[in-house]
Amino acid sequence: MLVDGEIFLGVSDKPEYLKLKYANRHGLITGATGTGKTVSLQVLAEGFSAAGVPVFAADIKGDLSGISRMGKAQDWQAQRAEEIGFTDFADDIYPVIFWDLFGKQGHPVRATISEMGPVLLSRILDLNDTQEGVLNIAFRVADEEGLLLLDLKDLRALLVEVQERAREISARYGNVTTASIGAIQRALLVLEQQGADHFFGERALVIDDLMRTDADGRGVVSILAADQLMQSPRLYATFLLWLLSELFEELPEVGDPDKPRLVFFFDEAHLLFDDAPKALVDKVEQVVKLIRSKGVGVYFVTQNPVDIPESVLAQLANRVQHALRAYTPREQKAVRVAAETFRPNPAFSTEEAITQLGIGEALVSVLETKGVPSMVGRTFIRPPSAQVGPISPAERDAALANSPVGALYDTVLDRESAFEVLHKRAREKQLAEERAALEAQRLEEAERLAKERARAEKAAAPRRSTRQSPTEAAMTSFARTVANTLGRELVRGILGGLKGRR
Repeated sequence: MLVDGEIFLGVSDKPEYLKLKYANRHGLITGATGTGKTVSLQVLAEGFSAAGVPVFAADIKGDLSGISRMGKAQDWQAQRAEEIGFTDFADDIYPVIFWDLFGKQGHPVRATISEMGPVLLSRILDLNDTQEGVLNIAFRVADEEGLLLLDLKDLRALLVEVQERAREISARYGNVTTASIGAIQRALLVLEQQGADHFFGERALVIDDLMRTDADGRGVVSILAADQLMQSPRLYATFLLWLLSELFEELPEVGDPDKPRLVFFFDEAHLLFDDAPKALVDKVEQVVKLIRSKGVGVYFVTQNPVDIPESVLAQLANRVQHALRAYTPREQKAVRVAAETFRPNPAFSTEEAITQLGIGEALVSVLETKGVPSMVGRTFIRPPSAQVGPISPAERDAALANSPVGALYDTVLDRESAFEVLHKRAREKQLAEERAALEAQRLEEAERLAKERARAEKAAAPRRSTRQSPTEAAMTSFARTVANTLGRELVRGILGGLKGRR
């Protein structure tokens, strides 16, 4: 299966090998449903693991989980091995860690809002330039005030804070409008409804845990349960782009290593690009193009090459093309497009061969010496060595119980972050306002009571009486009598004098 740095894929008119040296030049596995794409994926995953290369693969139907169990060669496997002269074929088992964004069929996969960052989050939310600018301002405020952004409730609380302080923040960084905040909140709601509340949080996935090898030097195959995830295409795109971006940012440049440091297989890749905004497609193209220098290979798995934008398709050098149907004009066009992506083989028509391939048969073209694509070969894919098909729930539970990372990721962490800090700050502000209101009410009540007391005291003070005592009345009467008598005598004296003179 693995010979001198090559992975044995199968046999055309010659043995077909994928050189590990060129395996980080990315690849594509395509074909209609039921034509053998999952088997080809498993063959490649087994080959990389045997070569000591860690693998990450999205498992749509659960079929890839069988790689964690010892193979029991079925009749078709033994027959295929004999047909292609695969004399070294033997049952085998590979080290596996199961993951699940929803934490049901594997260890939870999480990332923090801070790790996602405003630029990538804006691409995922399909924000316009103005809304992206507001989101950048919000992240800047969080940085300045030491607010951790871990999950969606942190980001929502931050946006509410920015809106309430819009005048202050606008004066420092530019206009923050209620309309922009509302648009971001609505986009977050759409993402949350697809299950993003499971993805954003702690403990965040550490990239090194995807780059493990076991005691025998085999690369660990990390399998992401993606059956439920496929119902949330925006969340799947969010996860994919975040993971590639994290790898690009964290891993050092290695140029062209002898073998990849890590290989990704993303099944149902069309979900990443269906109705995706151009900014998102551009970001995927950029990351796929640059991550090769980090020693990471990315392999897309989908039904038809036209599911992948041409700008991304041009980066996928290693191709495995299973059969395509060609009943309608659109399907016939897709077949022509697929045929044109291969280096022609004069022995047969590539376009005709694509519609004639049997189950487990594929057109294969990989990079050869100096990175030149090989001539396309009509290839019988070798049978996998591990179990083909899904494992039972009990077997999955046993694998999770013995996983080397279970203790790290199975427990949810909820540290104090922006939500708690802002909630506490708002509560303290509310309490301060309530205390100030109570103090003002107390002062007002005290002033009212003081006025009422003053009025009461004034009303209760004793008045001077105008009523005379008996003695005072007798004295007054006596004085009045004397005065009257003297007055009369005086008048008489004066009048008598006047008379006498007269």
